Amino acid sequence: MQLESLPDGYRALVIGASGGIGSAIADAIAGDSRCGSLTRLSRRVDGLDVTDENSVAAAAAALEGEWHLIFCATGALTIDGRGPEKSIRQITAEAMMAQFALNAVGTALLIKHFSPRLSRRERSLMAFLSARVGSIGDNRLGGWMSYRASKAALNQIVRTASVEIGRTHSQSVIAALHPGTVATSLTEAYAGGHERMAPEQSAHALLSVLDGLQPDQSGCFFAYDGSVIEW
Repeated sequence: MQLESLPDGYRALVIGASGGIGSAIADAIAGDSRCGSLTRLSRRVDGLDVTDENSVAAAAAALEGEWHLIFCATGALTIDGRGPEKSIRQITAEAMMAQFALNAVGTALLIKHFSPRLSRRERSLMAFLSARVGSIGDNRLGGWMSYRASKAALNQIVRTASVEIGRTHSQSVIAALHPGTVATSLTEAYAGGHERMAPEQSAHALLSVLDGLQPDQSGCFFAYDGSVIEW
């Protein structure tokens, strides 16, 4: 696919590029003839730990120049063997803090250190993987409290950051994106027999949605099909 809204020869960065969705996003961008350069960062390959500010700051400092696309595909549903809670009785402070450290605080640290790298003179895009279960208005089933809450926090962080970034980057868009139920290790134990999209299908859909967003839509929460998800 081609990202038509970005300048020819655009520079792209994918954070979390070793994961199922992140690697598919990076591969899709690599196949775009309009992309001038692509950099992949991940914990597995580069040792980038988004819960450690020193690690995030060092990774950002190692980059040179301005970037037109920064796609952050970090996050987890199961951390240290602890999956989502089925009941309030299963909540533990340690598991909840781990979810917030990765999904929410990690997002804030990435924005803090990487958003200054976005191009100010040309259109720039920054995206973060959220999840529909992070929607407060759409919550009909309950459960998964720590994961839901950490993704709701991610959405608020993205929304708040978009206001500030928009003041200095008039052509920027920062967005929270729901990738759908994707066939990755994250969803394998929780799909419940439901159909899952291939990572490549989700990646192309997400990049297509991001490519079509305008600055006045910055800070919003979108699904892979382009629909707006309520907060």
